[in-house]
Amino acid sequence: MSVRVHVTGAAAVAVETHVGQLVSDLVASSITGLDPALWGPEAEAEASQRLGWTEAVSISRPLVAEIEALRAELIATGVNHIVLAGMGGSSLAPEVITRTAGVELTVLDSTAPTQVEAALADRLATTVLVVSSKSGSTVETDSQKRSYEKAFRDIGIDPKERIIVVTDPGSPLEASARADGYRVFTADPTVGGRFSALTAFGLVPSGLAGADIGELLDEAEAIELYLATDDADNPGLILGAAIAGTSPLKNKLGIVADGTHIVGFGDWVEQLIAESTGKIGRGLLPVVLDTTSPELTEKLDDVQIVRLVKDADQFHLFPQNRHEGEILMSGSLGGMILAWEYAVAVAGRLLGINPFDQPDVESAKVATRGLLDAQPAPEAPAFTAGGIEVRGTASVVSGVDSIAAAVSALLAETPTDGYVSIQAYVDRLSLPQLVELRDALASKIARPVTFGWGPRFLHSTGQFHKGGPAVGVFLQITENAPSDLTIPERPFTFGQLIKAQAAGDAAVLEQHGRPVLRLNLTDPAVNVSTLFDAVK
Repeated sequence: MSVRVHVTGAAAVAVETHVGQLVSDLVASSITGLDPALWGPEAEAEASQRLGWTEAVSISRPLVAEIEALRAELIATGVNHIVLAGMGGSSLAPEVITRTAGVELTVLDSTAPTQVEAALADRLATTVLVVSSKSGSTVETDSQKRSYEKAFRDIGIDPKERIIVVTDPGSPLEASARADGYRVFTADPTVGGRFSALTAFGLVPSGLAGADIGELLDEAEAIELYLATDDADNPGLILGAAIAGTSPLKNKLGIVADGTHIVGFGDWVEQLIAESTGKIGRGLLPVVLDTTSPELTEKLDDVQIVRLVKDADQFHLFPQNRHEGEILMSGSLGGMILAWEYAVAVAGRLLGINPFDQPDVESAKVATRGLLDAQPAPEAPAFTAGGIEVRGTASVVSGVDSIAAAVSALLAETPTDGYVSIQAYVDRLSLPQLVELRDALASKIARPVTFGWGPRFLHSTGQFHKGGPAVGVFLQITENAPSDLTIPERPFTFGQLIKAQAAGDAAVLEQHGRPVLRLNLTDPAVNVSTLFDAVK
């Protein structure tokens, strides 16, 4: 078997408690048999249209030769730089596939104007853009597509030669792309975005970048039979029970990867878990960690560590190396992707939720559209210190006059079973060091801390923040970008778009009663050290 799951402690008890019943209920074979009744009557309509991922390997197999032929055609004409414009599942799966394969793919899943500018300036003459959107109406992707179309025309290149579209059949993007003469790949419409790694959404950009997508499908195919079998050794049942069946529920999952054979897996599985389970006040919060993160030494009662290793069955002589109480998982990338998809579907059944809808994602999009249409004046800051404008909920910013005090006030709002979410709506190429805030706050508060680049996390963990357990507090970081970028034939710029996305998300969080601290860097390159000083 290409995937192994080893459990100890509470996870082992959960497996012993639930897997037998899952086997008796024929859950594995019923998932594979596309039975939408597994998650209850309220979920049945949605589930009946969202189980195509179980057949993705066979449906996607004919794509491999087509993608490889297109790659050879592009290389023959000197086009060797692949840029992906996509959000959520459309970008996270290709990112982990190409990083693990060691091939270059420029993932453009940001609306930060300087980050878009940097992509446009990078080898444009030898670039092909993959525009990937399931709905065909994603505002970020549409804006990026418009910018590349203009950029190609400006240097005398016909966009039809350099833009490839991946979307669902019947979407607005499919209609417009075919009318414009673009090469179009359509994916199975019965697969939701976060389950789409083994469909055209994962395979087209990855294959064009040079990843061996045939091997990826082979890896997934090698475990299909095991995952479909109602057996106590089924790794999908074991993992699903281990993450969602502990009692009391360890409802935060620390995802740790050794980073040596599968690179970036945590970011992909973070979306799968958070968007699938975080709703109706329930859910599993994924917390992406590295091997030295503070959460690994805190031994928090509500955190279950899931460690991705080379060999989950390896015996360690010394107790400190045995990872007691953790879930150990090993396997190939294709096998791991499919196993986690089954496990999350199983977890949904155990948690009593529909793992295939995302009822709270649209709220931030609606708020963003409202702000873009109205273009209101920026809300006055509560105060400004060291060039950083401070805004937030009254409980966080009232009565404080320093950034350090505001951060402390936010952390003080964290429940004993809570978490902190850092959301950075900035150019991550210019401010990559912001990720270091995660460990700094985790050490400070001794609670789980998540980190997300905006706006990309809106298409992943954004669902959990609003729909999951109401125990999160939110630190939002924005910037006044040093330059802005217009969006062709749109009444707003990239700078206005990302500001509206941040403000809209903060407004929705506040409406849900979540504490929010918003820090705007007026001069990012200078203010970042002030920010770190205040947090540390």
